[in-house]
Amino acid sequence: MTGSDKTAHIVRFGRHGVWGGFNQFSPDTAREIERLGYGALWLGGSPAHLRPARKMLEATENLTVATGIVNIWNTDPAAIAAEYLELDRDFPGRFYLGIGAGHPEATAEYTSPFRAVERYLDVLDDGGVPVNRRVLAALGPRMLALSAERALGAHPYLTVPAHTAQARETVGDGVLLAPEHKVVLGTDPVAARAVGRPPVDQPYLHLRNYTSNLKRLGYTDADIADGGSDALIDALVAHGDAATVRAQIDEHLAAGADHVAIQLLGSSDVVADLAAIIGAG
Repeated sequence: MTGSDKTAHIVRFGRHGVWGGFNQFSPDTAREIERLGYGALWLGGSPAHLRPARKMLEATENLTVATGIVNIWNTDPAAIAAEYLELDRDFPGRFYLGIGAGHPEATAEYTSPFRAVERYLDVLDDGGVPVNRRVLAALGPRMLALSAERALGAHPYLTVPAHTAQARETVGDGVLLAPEHKVVLGTDPVAARAVGRPPVDQPYLHLRNYTSNLKRLGYTDADIADGGSDALIDALVAHGDAATVRAQIDEHLAAGADHVAIQLLGSSDVVADLAAIIGAG
């Protein structure tokens, strides 16, 4: 598939999206996210089926909905392909299937993630899921290259703009690059780190695919130990007022991302906080 073939799909995501667990958002919240102007809603947490996506699609009119991600180890690719086709029949062009290999510590059957993702993609091919309607969780060079070859692009998780720049070099132009970035709205850095550190530390700073990626970016064992250094947490969890947070997440766009999926942490009013962030641009 050429870059021009993928362009319309990439544009559909918009510049900013919202990331949350697949049971985190109500249909009413999804409607508000669409009304605010966000282009996509990412459903994380490795759902075993695509029914949560259907609820969000039913609640909205044009919002792109994507999984971030369906875990290849706890789903049957033929069944997922069939569910995808049903969603695309009922909501044409609005659903994108994000898949990934998760992490070895959580999966007893975990073998070679690269080969396993390739096999899963083979079944999706046979099941009629178009290349330009799927996205791969990718951090390292091999998986990033695979995302450019056999998907619309990549959805890196727990990364910084320096990784985005490297990822863009790997995937080339005309390939979706949609990193996730965590956010805490609040101008007290100590309080913001108290919110942001726990969901970074557990589980991600104890999972080797994420820690290996951070080390490739220059972070040390000392940065990763004991819940993460302040410098690491500040890089992975944007904090400050809405304008400061918006500037930090938009560093991904400057580094080559097409789209940033914002994961809001510790919010007592998700819609108001998301409105402040998107309104700060």
